[in-house]
Amino acid sequence: MLLPALVAVTLLTLSLWTIRSQLQTYPLADVTRSIAAIPRRSLLLAIALTGLNYLVLPLCDALAVRLLRRPLPVHKTTLAGAVSYGISNTVGFAVLSDTAVRYRFYSRWAFSAKEVAQIVAFAHFSFWLGLFTVGGAVFLTEPLTIPPLLKLPFNSVHAAGGVCLSLIFAYVIWNWLGHRSVRIGKWFLPHIPLPLALLQIAIASLSWLLAVGILFVLLPPMDSLSYYSFFNIYVLAQLASIISSVPGGLGVFESVLLLLLSPPMNSASLLGTLLAYRGINYFLPLFMSIVLFGLFELGKRLNSVKSP
Repeated sequence: MLLPALVAVTLLTLSLWTIRSQLQTYPLADVTRSIAAIPRRSLLLAIALTGLNYLVLPLCDALAVRLLRRPLPVHKTTLAGAVSYGISNTVGFAVLSDTAVRYRFYSRWAFSAKEVAQIVAFAHFSFWLGLFTVGGAVFLTEPLTIPPLLKLPFNSVHAAGGVCLSLIFAYVIWNWLGHRSVRIGKWFLPHIPLPLALLQIAIASLSWLLAVGILFVLLPPMDSLSYYSFFNIYVLAQLASIISSVPGGLGVFESVLLLLLSPPMNSASLLGTLLAYRGINYFLPLFMSIVLFGLFELGKRLNSVKSP
């Protein structure tokens, strides 16, 4: 328990130092101007994509509830999923924060602790399925050369793309031909009907496509950078932030993007874009989730007072 915490603190410190160095190199006024230079249309489009993503993500909750054979209106699963994602994506320690928030919702709707744990596990597994599907496809078809400064044991993500897609293929085949759940060490992988498994992969993949689009529409236009090629860079930066265990990937995500995109992209402009992206994709959903969660708890208290 101590080692992961030390690693997270170390990576956070190094990442914040990197950003601080960049801010010193490029005056704060330049960064502020780069934020102001983002077209209003791009900001509105990024906000719209964020809202759409927070409607797509909770569909995994709806699938999980369906697998549990517990009828629940879609607006309830959307509320629970969106609020839990909005809080856990920024606060970090996703398994703990996700479980705590979802339990407050689903226990109110007569779900047991075991069922809530199954919903959380299904949602997190869907997240990785989406990453392996879209990330694997891009890694395999347009492999990214890893900068030597990252000091990784490989210089291309091509092989990783093949591994990711092989795992997705195996998952689909197993749900198609298999008929029982599988236990792998401490992990329990339930068997899912093939149509639901394909829908699960599609929902999770769409969420990743939207997430990449949120940042891409905020970036300054570059002839050499397409949405498809940017996907490589975004996924690599997200993987680094996930491995770091730093809440919200704060600093780690930005550091990798700064390394991979500047030059040729101006660092001051990129930093301004990343600050706008973090505000739209993390802090805006966090604020909305806290408000919705507070209203849910207030309604719960008022109903308990009215009840005999």
